Amino acid sequence: MPYEPVLLARINKPNSGKLEGYRADGGYETIARVLKDKQPLDVTTQVKDAGLRGRGGAGFPTGLKWTFLPKDHPGPVYLCVNADESEPCTYNNRILMEKDPHQVLEGIMLACYAIKSPKAFYYVRYEYGDSYRSLAAAVEELYAAGFLGKGIFGSSFDLDIVLHRGAGAYICGEETGLIESLEGKRAWPRIKPPFPAIEGAFRKPTIVNNVETLACVTQIMKRGKEWFQSLGVPPDPKNPRDAGSYGPKLYTLAGHVEKSVCVEVPMGITIRDLVEKHGGGVWKGRKAKAVNPGGLSMGFVDVNAPLKGEDGKTEYDIPLDFNGPGRVQCLGLGTAAVTVIDDQTSMVDVLHNVCQFFSHESCGQCTPCREGTGWMLKITDRLRRGLGRKEDLDILVDVADRIGIMPGTTICGLSDGAGWPVKTAIRKFRAEFEAAIKSGAKSKYAKSLTMAGAH
Repeated sequence: MPYEPVLLARINKPNSGKLEGYRADGGYETIARVLKDKQPLDVTTQVKDAGLRGRGGAGFPTGLKWTFLPKDHPGPVYLCVNADESEPCTYNNRILMEKDPHQVLEGIMLACYAIKSPKAFYYVRYEYGDSYRSLAAAVEELYAAGFLGKGIFGSSFDLDIVLHRGAGAYICGEETGLIESLEGKRAWPRIKPPFPAIEGAFRKPTIVNNVETLACVTQIMKRGKEWFQSLGVPPDPKNPRDAGSYGPKLYTLAGHVEKSVCVEVPMGITIRDLVEKHGGGVWKGRKAKAVNPGGLSMGFVDVNAPLKGEDGKTEYDIPLDFNGPGRVQCLGLGTAAVTVIDDQTSMVDVLHNVCQFFSHESCGQCTPCREGTGWMLKITDRLRRGLGRKEDLDILVDVADRIGIMPGTTICGLSDGAGWPVKTAIRKFRAEFEAAIKSGAKSKYAKSLTMAGAH
């Protein structure tokens, strides 16, 4: 029996973003019931027991994060909604914000009630103009209906939602960088501890949750934890640290596929099935060479490399859950933005493009990231001009291994994400890089180093 979407169930309905249409489909009945019948701790417990893990990249258990708030703090406590969706080829949050903003807003209400927060800050990526306008209209509708402000839905709970537009910076997707930007400062991530749950926005306890995560909160409180755990992948009994990969998931497909699309399926679909069944296969009748399983920062999958311990399968067959990409040396599931690279595309060009992005988006606070991303860009630029040396490959891997919070050299994980595609590309496709160096061929995308008109 085919899976019937829940998170995307309403996106193709007429006026899907309007309050009237959302209420006709049972919208806001869940928050009204919860405010009447449940205590805040009941909501936290249900979300925790459901096994919901954050959909923004790290996969941290959502309900557990809520419990980190200090129990005796006089308040206020804040919720920050991370809608700074800037990972390349990721657009699952954008679709929810544009097409079904009230589903996310109801999730915000439920989360705020659970953590006893009177105010939520909805931080929206600057480039998402349509999303911002859709959200602004939805929030305005809620205030006009009396669903926001004092005593929402006839309860004693007060809640305000404030929309805030970013200024076009990838680093604001990091939760403390987002908070710094929200406060009107340069978005330099903070040293942790203290973590935001102890001291976050305006030095108050703060929870930061992703858009898709909050949409899942709506559905968990509406349908129950049993429904949520009936989907996805249960914990590995051999791994006590595995919290499972439960629930529905939004995956986005981009790159060299016949159809770029956002699809909702139970967590755990393989890359091969996602590309072939939902993306129409690789474009122009070509074959896949490499795949980003969850945004550029997760690194590369070699679709032709055998999958260890699985006869007849390759890395193309890994499940897209919180554990699958790690089995093939990728950083994780990330944003579940799957980007396909075909067999006629040079990995030298791909890697240069990746390094260009991360060098540009490094905030510059930490020297290893600021300088390391710049060095990697310069070296990959030299490679694509046909001027590379064999030792450049080892230098790139060495730099990539040394930058980030995992080796302990930076404040945030941007440089881990900058290094991962570099080291996975070179380790998995080294023969291609060495052949490019040996041939001395210049990429057709490399611009001339001489100035136009110079003699």
